[in-house]
Amino acid sequence: QVQLAESGGGLVQPGGSLRLSCAASGIIFTIHAMGWHRPAPGEQRELVAQTTIGGTTTYADSVKGRFTISRDNAKNTVLLQMNSLKPEDTAVYYCYADLRTSGFAVRENYWGQGTQVAVSS
Repeated sequence: QVQLAESGGGLVQPGGSLRLSCAASGIIFTIHAMGWHRPAPGEQRELVAQTTIGGTTTYADSVKGRFTISRDNAKNTVLLQMNSLKPEDTAVYYCYADLRTSGFAVRENYWGQGTQVAVSS
């Protein structure tokens, strides 16, 4: 079993900062990518930010220059530093991990329960 534990959400004023953390635990062979999604109009979820095992990072256009994703491979943890937050960033943020549980297993996506981020004055 694989579990993703998220923390760091909360209420912040516009222009403020929050840092989200997500730790993967359980039977893990390789984590190919970790990142964050949030609901978007017309979509089930949109990619906010992702980092791969090779160090490649991807960001939604709406958060470029404001959010930074980082990863601690040894701890199977990913962090999302969110600066200059805007009311439109308000959402439940879901952590995910694209991983294999053994050398013979296929890659699967696992999801966290979500953490609420609210940006309001």
